Amino acid sequence: MIECMSNFDHLNIDGHLLNTLVAVVEAGSVTAAAQRLGVAQSAVSHLIDKLRQITGDPLFVKSGRGIVATACAEDLAVRARELLFQLQGFAHAVAFDPNRWRTTFTIAANDNQRDALLPALAAKLRQHAPGVVLRVVASGIPSLDMLRHGHCDLVVSPRPPDGADIVQKRLYTDQYRVFFDASQRSAPTTRSEYEAARHITVVYEPNRPLDLDRLLAQQGIQRQFAVMVPGFAGLPAFLRGTDLLATAPGMLQASTLRDLQHSAVPLPCPPLPMYMVWHARHQHDPAHVWMRTQLDAVVAQLNIPVLATQ
Repeated sequence: MIECMSNFDHLNIDGHLLNTLVAVVEAGSVTAAAQRLGVAQSAVSHLIDKLRQITGDPLFVKSGRGIVATACAEDLAVRARELLFQLQGFAHAVAFDPNRWRTTFTIAANDNQRDALLPALAAKLRQHAPGVVLRVVASGIPSLDMLRHGHCDLVVSPRPPDGADIVQKRLYTDQYRVFFDASQRSAPTTRSEYEAARHITVVYEPNRPLDLDRLLAQQGIQRQFAVMVPGFAGLPAFLRGTDLLATAPGMLQASTLRDLQHSAVPLPCPPLPMYMVWHARHQHDPAHVWMRTQLDAVVAQLNIPVLATQ
């Protein structure tokens, strides 16, 4: 650990200072941190200046058009996150009342889970916890650090990161469907028709295809790709007016792909389990437990099949 604070009055440090420091370190700019916190940029600058006076460290230095955290600021942000978690626990030690909860709750999810689940969750928050701001960030392929370092409070993903300090619960299990423009083609009904067609797929990271393609490859099936997009939200524009096929989670028929026709995949296709994942430090936090319960309720309302939980 970097020792950047020697003699100072610890009573000069409060939760607002800690939260602001973490926000600037994670956002990489004062402007972005202010937007995330919902305060004026001048307020963030004032608190950072106050923390500079306390620590005797510049905390952030200019780099190109942005700023980067000093080693001291990075170290303090790690400690600050833990202190903020403890403060949250202290605040929730009394009977938890979601109507009085004031926070920004961050969920990492890709566009599939985001569009299928989180609008309904946001509606529940407006009704039962109006003081909570739901912040949604892209999860990509989730990492342990996202949860360990407090970059998000909850991950919703088919690929839960594995760690001794990470807790996961299966939310539901979806099935893949074949989506297409019915004005341009009919549904593929055989394996040969499916393999002969041109496809559009999602690639979240370079050279990292969907698990679907890895599992199909094990059956000797190689799809012919005409288009690759970085998220499921990009599928409709490329499907309309073409004879392309998209094999995507069936839940998207109610959101992103609602205007397209769909049919069963004409060959054995693996199920698509979806998990919510959190750090063990939140396991018994009343507020976090309440939020997880609300997400479970969203799944129940959507009548999504839920298989064995773990």
